[in-house]
Amino acid sequence: MQATVRTYDAATRSGSVLLDDGTQLDFDAAAFDAGGLRLLRFGQRVNLALDQGPDGDRIGVITLSTFALPA
Repeated sequence: MQATVRTYDAATRSGSVLLDDGTQLDFDAAAFDAGGLRLLRFGQRVNLALDQGPDGDRIGVITLSTFALPA
């Protein structure tokens, strides 16, 4: 699943993203660290892996979205 970075706090390594349908999801430092990221910027496209929990879905991993150029 893809989303766009809405907020990011480098001190806590947490923030929020917007899905393409406008739904906001928050992510924590564990999801940020699991993706091996070092920094995020507002507006960046990211890939998400969701974990299902008793309180609903949560972001388990967030990584940068990359685009392949046509050959």
